[in-house]
Amino acid sequence: MEKVLRLAAYLDEHSLELADELVHTIVSQLDDEMSDQEIREYVEMYTDFIHISSEVLSSGRGIPSEQLLDWSRKKGSYTAEKGERISAVADRYPAARWAFAEKLAALADQFDLTSEEAGFLKRQVHLMLDVSLNEVIRAFEQKVEELIQEAQAEIMHLSAPIVPLQQGLAVLPIVGSINEERAAFLLEKTVPRVAELQLESLIIDFSGLSHIDTMVEKSLFDMYQILKMIGIEPIATGIRPNLAQKITNIGADLSAIKAYSTVREALEQINK
Repeated sequence: MEKVLRLAAYLDEHSLELADELVHTIVSQLDDEMSDQEIREYVEMYTDFIHISSEVLSSGRGIPSEQLLDWSRKKGSYTAEKGERISAVADRYPAARWAFAEKLAALADQFDLTSEEAGFLKRQVHLMLDVSLNEVIRAFEQKVEELIQEAQAEIMHLSAPIVPLQQGLAVLPIVGSINEERAAFLLEKTVPRVAELQLESLIIDFSGLSHIDTMVEKSLFDMYQILKMIGIEPIATGIRPNLAQKITNIGADLSAIKAYSTVREALEQINK
């Protein structure tokens, strides 16, 4: 085990130059080209990987450390943030595995490792690479999901803009389709925003509405009721016959809703 410890110390001491050598070996095996910036980033990442490998070998436990898992998660998240495909990362692992195997075989000879020690070294590195790839993929998928949710939230904000028209009056154009998630956003985020603007009236324009789920029709009427309760007069425009029928089907009283055909007509009536 003493020889393995000396090899581990060598890895730690020469991590940067070994990483540089490995990355250039890996790049030479790939079909796609990498920019100088990408190569520098990979050298930095593999320098950290070699540091971690050294610590794992020194421990003698043969179990990938939490440091390796953290390193792999950062790599997966970073890959997702850059907009790369996870397949591009996975495609590089065979080249990385080959480069590591070749270098470790040379180091095993250099440090005169026994066949048993060389076998332990080989198994350990293969295990680390396998664990790392799995963790990279998990972190990548998790980050992609987070990015999708952030994008969806941003789309929600953009899809429900409150547009001031004049003092105390704004319009909320409802465009596209409304599902349960978007209806919840209107209730939880848009209504409080309306209250912050200290409006007297809010025109809710449905002329751009293309589709509404049956399950969320009541949510729209709830929003209408909440606005009235907080002292804001809701005014509906652009209600098509099919939407009017759906609102009636949930038991809402259309006669209690102030409605006009268009936003212009509503403005003309308000400013009389």
